[in-house]
Amino acid sequence: MKRVAVVAAVGLLAAGWVVCGGTVVSTHAVLGEFAQIIGGDSVEVVTIIPSGFCPAQYDLSPKDLAAVIDASLILYSGFEPWIETLADAAGSGAVVTQLPGEWNTPGFAIEKVEAIRDLLAERFPESADVFAANADAYIEDLRALGASLKARADAAEVAAIPVVCMEWQADFVSWLGFDVAVTYGIPATLSLRDLIDLAVAGNEAGAELVIDNLQSGVDFGAKLAREVGAVHVVLSNFPGAMPNTATVIDLFTRNAEALLAAIEPIE
Repeated sequence: MKRVAVVAAVGLLAAGWVVCGGTVVSTHAVLGEFAQIIGGDSVEVVTIIPSGFCPAQYDLSPKDLAAVIDASLILYSGFEPWIETLADAAGSGAVVTQLPGEWNTPGFAIEKVEAIRDLLAERFPESADVFAANADAYIEDLRALGASLKARADAAEVAAIPVVCMEWQADFVSWLGFDVAVTYGIPATLSLRDLIDLAVAGNEAGAELVIDNLQSGVDFGAKLAREVGAVHVVLSNFPGAMPNTATVIDLFTRNAEALLAAIEPIE
């Protein structure tokens, strides 16, 4: 949404849109989930981008502006080019905070949880003890999940399995223990020449899987898997975009199980 459209929508809000009370606004589902788990009943969390949408291309709506106008804290990752414009145009007094970097391993998720805990405690100090307790409990869940998934991957000897991986999933796949031999970028930016070069590299590495990222598109990865003669596996970076991935913990579990299931026939 261009700045002029943002300003126009703010005008619509002033003309009669109902604005909710103070909230924590997150641009996407991961930060929103972390904020809600940590904040509990002490905060209201509004997430702008539905899972499955490209954050850079999301079209804002008046309800998003309504949330931002009264927000106390806005959380974003850095790939949302419209967030600063939105906050400025809405005249929001919120603290706008970027939390850059990955979240798609339990360790990276813990880093984000700790950062959000501290931000909430600074903004709402009267509930700091609640935030700390909620964060501690969730961190324990993430650590337990991580240990369980790693144990399953180690038992499957995934370190001996070379793969080609879309770069946005490489951290998770490497963390789980697979040998990420080749990575590729955003499919929309890749050419037929890139496909051929990646296929050659994948074949030379003996890649058994081509691992794709749902949100970046999966047609290129499917073609590459056929060229390499590998199994095509699609993972997601956001909860809710695939069946049985309602939460981040569900997402990590589903992604790991998809990878482990893909190697069962070739073990």
